[in-house]
Amino acid sequence: MLELKLADYKAEKQPDWCPGCGDYGILSALQMALFELKRDPSQTVVFSGIGCSAKTPHYLNVYGIHTLHGRVLPVAQGAKLANPHLTVVAVGGDGDGLGIGAGHFVAAGRRNVDMLYILYDNEVYGLTKGQAGPTLGLGEKTKSLPKPNPQGRINPLLLAFASGYTWIARGYAYDVKGLKELIKEGLSHKGLAFLHVLQPCPTYNDLHTKEWFAPRLYKLQDEGYDPHVPEGLPPEELDRKMAQFQEKAAEWGERIPIGVFWKAEVPTFEERLKAYLPRYPEVYPALGQQEPLDLEGLLKEFAL
Repeated sequence: MLELKLADYKAEKQPDWCPGCGDYGILSALQMALFELKRDPSQTVVFSGIGCSAKTPHYLNVYGIHTLHGRVLPVAQGAKLANPHLTVVAVGGDGDGLGIGAGHFVAAGRRNVDMLYILYDNEVYGLTKGQAGPTLGLGEKTKSLPKPNPQGRINPLLLAFASGYTWIARGYAYDVKGLKELIKEGLSHKGLAFLHVLQPCPTYNDLHTKEWFAPRLYKLQDEGYDPHVPEGLPPEELDRKMAQFQEKAAEWGERIPIGVFWKAEVPTFEERLKAYLPRYPEVYPALGQQEPLDLEGLLKEFAL
């Protein structure tokens, strides 16, 4: 393989997001993370849903698939299972992932497919002129809304935890170097990694601006927080870890934590498949070879 440069991960097409959009920082962090991990562009695929964030694959010099609204996770998981040797990244906004895509968000956590999902959270539907997104708080009113938001906000970290994501983190779009490190860690995790990225929307969200975020953000790991949850942890210690996670995941207002909140050691979906497909992942669907299923054995196993 040729020695790659950072420029090799950048597409010729230039981003056309609004000036000051947090998407620029996320894109730069993702490009740098792939470069520093030396991920082969020919074996890397970035999937997106619909929204401002969905343009991300167009600006990366890797394979990209622009899918349907709310459907990025099932498509990305399908690709990873069809070829488990790919580096798979799914990206989408808070509306795409936690609005129309919320059902797929929860279902993905049950499987623990080995991939990274990055959620761009600006609290509004930026592509369609700033309607309230699923993460905007009850009673909050941005300049794009005629009246305060009548719905409560979803906490992405708590929902990811309840769904079963095995690596859960939060970053900030304007902290590009810190975000790059989080993306690298998420890509290196064995299992389903979820990275929640806070980002200002200078066009529509005048509540949570860079000036609002700046004095509130702090890094969990700087305060000694340990997210690691080893396999076989005693129940009382697991309860303590879960309580620690929930306390930090719910913290919002005067102080907002960023960093890694949860890192659990759980068998991946690919590893679980070996019970049904003994030659997987050496033999996988993208090769055009099919591992014959032991239908008789499966029927016996699941017989009531």
